[in-house]
Amino acid sequence: MPARSTATSIDEYIAEFSVETQRALEELRALVHELAPDATETISYAIPTFDLGGKHLVHFAGYEKHVGLYPAPSGMEAFKGDLKAYKTGKGSVQFPLEEPLPVDLIRRIVAFRVAEMAPGG
Repeated sequence: MPARSTATSIDEYIAEFSVETQRALEELRALVHELAPDATETISYAIPTFDLGGKHLVHFAGYEKHVGLYPAPSGMEAFKGDLKAYKTGKGSVQFPLEEPLPVDLIRRIVAFRVAEMAPGG
């Protein structure tokens, strides 16, 4: 993949990666669709993004050795105990490709963001 993707769709973005990274990205994508079926796909900040109600729900990205999930600082803060096993930043977490994605944790994070973005959430 180039240093900064020029993809205009999530399909295009995912196609830029190795098969291993593609699998993880598609799994992340499917999890977000499952929990936020009304979210729309877009590219923002040169990475795949799901928007809900006109606002960014979560972003995700691929790398050579991990995939990143960007659930906003609030999503990171709410699950900081669960995320201790992973490399994190203020609004991001890295899931190594050599390990299975923590599907349950990702589901809980995305569900949290969906609830947070709901009217009155």
